[in-house]
Amino acid sequence: MKKRHVHHSGHRERRGERIEEADATSPDATWCLEQYFAELRQRFEEGFDISKSVSSDPADFVRPKGAFLIVYNDGHPVGCGGVTLVGPTVGYIKRMWIDASRRGQGMGRKLLVALEDTARDLGCAKAQLETNRALTGAIRLYRTSGYQEVPPFNDELYADHWFEKTLA
Repeated sequence: MKKRHVHHSGHRERRGERIEEADATSPDATWCLEQYFAELRQRFEEGFDISKSVSSDPADFVRPKGAFLIVYNDGHPVGCGGVTLVGPTVGYIKRMWIDASRRGQGMGRKLLVALEDTARDLGCAKAQLETNRALTGAIRLYRTSGYQEVPPFNDELYADHWFEKTLA
């Protein structure tokens, strides 16, 4: 897959920071996802077992069905996230993660905007995501980014909050 720099609306990039579309099985994506899953195992009261989570096959993050993004800072991967189609015009945002050392710098918001822009590019009019109650920063990010809490739209074992946003 040819790497594609993702231009996202409304945010300027800091020097050395970029978001790229990538293969969800690439070494950088694999590293990010390993860090993400390790953090979930540590932060969730009940731990985290990927085999009990709603599946996200790497093929779900390949166009035209979806895409996977990696956040880089000074050439090093520091975050990731994917979007996959779950309906003709509905994008499901999954596996969104920013390294703890990089939080509070606006990278999570920039990644979310880039994922929304990617969902729009895939033809989506709405974005959905869910999260666990332990991820308070993520909940705050989604609420302040225009996401509305909705009834559960899937049976994700680890989710306590389900969100939707209409993409303009």
